[in-house]
Amino acid sequence: MGSPPPAPRLLGLLLLLGVPRPLRGHTGFLPASIRASGPLASAALLGAPEDAAVSLSLLQDQAGSLPVPTCGERNNDTGDWSLTVTPNVNAWDVTVRLKRAPPACSSHRTGPFPEAPCIVQTLLVSASHNATCFAQLLIQVEIYANSSLAQSAPENVTAIPDQVHQPLGPCPCNLTAGACDVRCCCDQECSPDATQLFRGACFAGVFGGDVSPPFDQLCSVQRAPGAPGWFPFLCVQSSPTNSPFLGYFHRGAVSSGQPTTFAPYLHADPKDMSDLGYKQGDPVMTAAQAYLTVPQVTLAGQCVRDAPVGFLQNFDVRCVTDLDAYQEPGSAPDAGIKAGTVGGVVIPHVTYEEAADPGQVVTGTETLLPPGSAPRNVTVEGHYLFRWNNRTISEVHVRIVRARLHAHQTGTLTQRFTVRFLSHNSGPGEERSGNPGYQLGRPVRALRAGRSDPAAALSLWQPAGRGLCASAPLRPVLFGENVLSGCLLEVGIDENCTRLRDKAAGILDSLIQATHVAARGNSGYGDRSDGWLEIVTARDTGAGPAGGRGNGVCEEVPARLHVRILTWEAGAVEGVPQQEILGVEKRVSSVTWRPQCGLTCEQAGLFALSASVQFIQVPARRPRPLTRFQVNSTEYNCDRNDVCWPQLLYPWTRHYRGEPYARCVAKGLLLAAFSVVAVLLSDPWTRARRA
Repeated sequence: MGSPPPAPRLLGLLLLLGVPRPLRGHTGFLPASIRASGPLASAALLGAPEDAAVSLSLLQDQAGSLPVPTCGERNNDTGDWSLTVTPNVNAWDVTVRLKRAPPACSSHRTGPFPEAPCIVQTLLVSASHNATCFAQLLIQVEIYANSSLAQSAPENVTAIPDQVHQPLGPCPCNLTAGACDVRCCCDQECSPDATQLFRGACFAGVFGGDVSPPFDQLCSVQRAPGAPGWFPFLCVQSSPTNSPFLGYFHRGAVSSGQPTTFAPYLHADPKDMSDLGYKQGDPVMTAAQAYLTVPQVTLAGQCVRDAPVGFLQNFDVRCVTDLDAYQEPGSAPDAGIKAGTVGGVVIPHVTYEEAADPGQVVTGTETLLPPGSAPRNVTVEGHYLFRWNNRTISEVHVRIVRARLHAHQTGTLTQRFTVRFLSHNSGPGEERSGNPGYQLGRPVRALRAGRSDPAAALSLWQPAGRGLCASAPLRPVLFGENVLSGCLLEVGIDENCTRLRDKAAGILDSLIQATHVAARGNSGYGDRSDGWLEIVTARDTGAGPAGGRGNGVCEEVPARLHVRILTWEAGAVEGVPQQEILGVEKRVSSVTWRPQCGLTCEQAGLFALSASVQFIQVPARRPRPLTRFQVNSTEYNCDRNDVCWPQLLYPWTRHYRGEPYARCVAKGLLLAAFSVVAVLLSDPWTRARRA
């Protein structure tokens, strides 16, 4: 059962207070009376004239009863209270605030429970116009000793845990700061009279404050029934404060807050390891011991201007820049690049071109270059081509496309930047994915047999626009990345089932236009025997005879394409693992399509197609089969149980590296001696000696 919503409760409160009248156009305070337990109280004055006056007075109660508030009798003595009036559009905000801290009062009083309040006062806020009182607000203040106002805490402090060798936080049931928690007998904020009310129902155990209970292994604990006979000999002699609950609860220390800064941390000295050769993902270094930077897009969609270029990491990004804050992106195009050998530097070959139509990349402007204006050149495109050989860079080609704009041109500029890494012996259109093994994130190489140009690709849909298959762009399948994509096919209500199956099958087949896949990243297209594997087509075992049920229902419509690629680690070249492909299988599963209609079926429906790629890592060596003992005796399996008996003597083997072997042997012999003594002092030997 939850609490009722606040709106009905507020409406009921307004009805009880009799304040709906101001809501109908009359004047008055909303609410008309307030019972305050803190140093602040606020209300709204509705329908007040612009020249109305609001005053505050302190009422003196007599014989425990409040006097009838009247506007005629004014007491200018407001005591420790101040009045603030803020005019708004439809109402005035009236705030009454205590000007100073209340007098200190102890929460441990001798009076009966509940404790008496420290401050009991009655305030009257009056609104008058032309010496006539038209609204009154009655405020009754009761501030108790356990109020949060009495707990004056310093500002700009942070409570941090400071763990010491004792149970931190000796009273876990103390959940409310500055107030007494019922049934929490260890709460120091409860007066003796308040604790006496629930003394017989206190919380027990650790939650109730018993944070240092004696544990069973202590010698001071009496021997429990069923305890072994050697318990007095192997018990633990320890202080009661050394509890297993150490660290469970925290007693915080108060320390001043440290100023924090949100400035990004920048590496002053880039880490340069290029003299020993690059590895995939290492930043490309310039001859000036700096990172080669090209604008890139983060996962959040933001464009980073000075992002380092990673070795063997291709990208094609677009960045939108405001022309008012335009700066030349990245590093200088003609900066020397470290080749990856000691002292080796590659000078990029840079070519500049003029943009054919600057209006396609500049938006939000009318004139690009009016007659007689001062021009300026901006970079529209930047294309970087790296030739790599093993772990070095042999050539760098940079093509910069510029546009001439007005010096004070405004608007936005869309820039494009591409980075490609090609092998040193690959042709202009040939791009390898590793040498010899595949590099993570590189396209899976494929070919189609029986064509003059055998190069092909494995593709997936890329989300764009409405997600329709007719307009969805394609992206290559990257090695090591499991992907699930899909698109929507528009289908008419009276669509022929045979034509729908052919259309769906044609769209799915367009993703896999290859018959073979390269086992290695550097397999050549000219030689079929150079590590090319045929793609295996598996049939859908759940497929039945194709047909139609009528009323727009079509059975066995191809809808899902599953591609599974088996990979393995074939070895290592200079310490770098080489990943290869063992086999590729594709499978197309079918579904039954039914049009999703509302009241009528007059519009075309959408049929969802999906494609998934899964990479499965196969171990290089066949795992050892389990023995019959390992299969049947699962209690001795170290992978399934916390207690591992086969590794009982592991600390005395050469595989244990926790401490020196000689020390382990010495401790083992000492433990064996203690075990022999414990056996000799056990009950069977004692009875035999007495006999």
